[in-house]
Amino acid sequence: MNVIVTGASSGVGYELCKKLIADQRVTKVLGIARRKERLDELSEYATSISKEHVFIALADDVCSLPLDSIKAHMNRVDVLVNNAGMLISKPFLELTDQDFDAVYKVNVFAPARLIRMLKPLMGGEKVSHIINIGSMGGFQGASKFPGLSAYSSSKSAIAGLSECLAEEFGDDNVKVNCLAFGAVQTEMLEKAFPGFQAPLLPSQMADFVLDFAMNGHLYYNGKVLPISSSTP
Repeated sequence: MNVIVTGASSGVGYELCKKLIADQRVTKVLGIARRKERLDELSEYATSISKEHVFIALADDVCSLPLDSIKAHMNRVDVLVNNAGMLISKPFLELTDQDFDAVYKVNVFAPARLIRMLKPLMGGEKVSHIINIGSMGGFQGASKFPGLSAYSSSKSAIAGLSECLAEEFGDDNVKVNCLAFGAVQTEMLEKAFPGFQAPLLPSQMADFVLDFAMNGHLYYNGKVLPISSSTP
């Protein structure tokens, strides 16, 4: 099984990569992020247990990643976890067009582009599973918080996109789901809610995502699932 994870250098993405590397069901892990030093740590760990791996450090973001750089390492993608995220915390009237562009580029446009790019390597005789990481901030009816309008609206967009793609890919053996995270003790949470202590650590949420990546498609498709014991 070949798995790709974006946002692999911190938080849930970093912990998920470590768990994937150690999982006997996984043949190859490809992690994508911008912080090379954290990717080097993952690479060393993978080498220590002789697991095939590729970790790509980007100068910009996944929007700049060519398909050839992925096809050079794997000719099939069984699981794609679009985990990379960006948050800007500002009152709505202080947000600029550039702020919205930056948040939507990472949280919506990059996952959409990566899915378009990788779709030919997915599905067919064997199911592939796309997991888009959303947020309770973008979950309809959940609590909303001041300063997070760009972030929360972008997460609403990725939730809607997930529902649409599940329909479009229904005949191609590609399942698409969105996990709307609640509070997890990450750098992003600290930025949004300084001093708040979340009930879950990144490694704990990574355990859930790992199991869902392997088995969630058996039960869900086109679903936006709240994964939350606290918001925040």
